[in-house]
Amino acid sequence: MIEVEITKMSSRGQIVIPQGFRDEMQLKEGEAFAVTGGGDTLLLKRIKTPSREEIMKEWVRLNKEGQKHVKKLSIKESDVEKIIHRARGVKEC
Repeated sequence: MIEVEITKMSSRGQIVIPQGFRDEMQLKEGEAFAVTGGGDTLLLKRIKTPSREEIMKEWVRLNKEGQKHVKKLSIKESDVEKIIHRARGVKEC
């Protein structure tokens, strides 16, 4: 692991992330970072956006989990509207 590298800020406020860090962290052009700091310290945190495949995989997992929960509670489709109205504080017709 690379511990310390020296870099300089350009006149436009740009800072180069040294090649060793880019290689080690497998950073690609266009990646997003959150920046925070105070005093004489700046902290960069890479923001990873999930891929479409990762999102779909999580959606399928959550859907299956929801279906199991609904089955366990014996909720029928006809119960859903009543549950929504109750949660919203709407009187049933």
